Amino acid sequence: MENKQTYCIEATHPCFAGHFPDNPIVPGVIILTFVQQQLLAWLPAYQINTLAQAKFLHPLHPGEDFSIQLKQSSSVKNIKFSCTRGTDVLATGSIMLQNLPGAKHE
Repeated sequence: MENKQTYCIEATHPCFAGHFPDNPIVPGVIILTFVQQQLLAWLPAYQINTLAQAKFLHPLHPGEDFSIQLKQSSSVKNIKFSCTRGTDVLATGSIMLQNLPGAKHE
């Protein structure tokens, strides 16, 4: 299974206040927050257990569209993600999930 969404972080976002004044780039933690929100909306019966790996390969600047693609590997609880801007891969990584207590699992 896969899930893909496209986003844009505008220059008015508060993360740019100090990151960096003369050359603003989106902090990695903001990109990971978008990954987290998309993942939990897509698979609401799970919660994040571990960010197993994350690599940031290219910077993302304010106002640039970017996409986040989530893919389940053979184990439903292992999610690979990639963030792209056009053909540029901005970030990749993997996240381990665990069952959300009381949630119905398929």
